[in-house]
Amino acid sequence: MAGATSNGLLLGVFALLLGIGAIAAALRRRRHRERYAETYAASGGMLYTAVQMGCGGVLLLAGVGLMILALVFKH
Repeated sequence: MAGATSNGLLLGVFALLLGIGAIAAALRRRRHRERYAETYAASGGMLYTAVQMGCGGVLLLAGVGLMILALVFKH
C-alpha cells in the first residue's frame, strides 16, 4: 500500500474504533442508570443516550466511508 492510502485507511480504522467506543459508552451509561436515576434524569436521560449513540454512529459510518475511499482510490 502507498503511504497516502495507508494513512486514509488508518484514519478510517481510528474513526471506526471511536464510533464503537462511543456506542459502547452510551450503552454502559444507560445500563448503570439505576444506581443514580435522579442524576441520569437531570442530565438528559434517554435523550443524552440517543445523542451519544447518534454521534457514535456517525463516527462509525465515517470510518467505514474513509476505509472504502482509501481502498477505491489506492494507486
